[in-house]
Amino acid sequence: MPITLPPLPYPYESLEPYISRTTLEFHHGKHHKAYVDKTKALAKEVHLADLSLELIIQQTARQERHRALFNNAAQAWNHGFYWRSLQPGGGGEPRGEIADRIESDLGGYATFTEQFAAAATGQFGSGWAWLVIDGRELRVITTANADTPIAHGQIPLLTIDVWEHAYYLDYQNRRTDYADALIKHLINWDFANKNLSRRREGVGTSTGASLGEPASPVA
Repeated sequence: MPITLPPLPYPYESLEPYISRTTLEFHHGKHHKAYVDKTKALAKEVHLADLSLELIIQQTARQERHRALFNNAAQAWNHGFYWRSLQPGGGGEPRGEIADRIESDLGGYATFTEQFAAAATGQFGSGWAWLVIDGRELRVITTANADTPIAHGQIPLLTIDVWEHAYYLDYQNRRTDYADALIKHLINWDFANKNLSRRREGVGTSTGASLGEPASPVA
């Protein structure tokens, strides 16, 4: 399976005013692309270029000699998942199965938003805040730097990127405002529900390309 930079599932300007077109042009077109390009180059060196990002991550996790490949592959995967975790007109209270699971596992939407915002703002340095299935239950977790739940047997449902390049052009050091804006206005609950459904059917989550949602070309 060739490793490629996936197109954004929405035009660059469609997440404004919460994430600017300029941020997405840099974040997707430069940062994400750099991770993809580096992954392809490193994977080719060790004869793993024909594998999917998921398999590369699983095969290189916790192997120090492959640390650079793992970091770049995980960042490429995490970013693809992050784009699908957002949508224009998203946010607010969840719908469908994810709403029921948040109620039963996390104590309701208000508790979830507190935990998710705290995870995003409290992660020291670069990293990610996640809503995952861990075992049988939903959990809010963080990972540092390039680490990813799929390297630890967890199933991601949503994520917020808290590397500075994700928000600094729009929010400077106000990471709290960035996380609050995404939770209130951009979270893609339909994507979370699809990931729950895929888990129930015994199929892994993905960056979205195999979820039956063709990506819209960026403008």
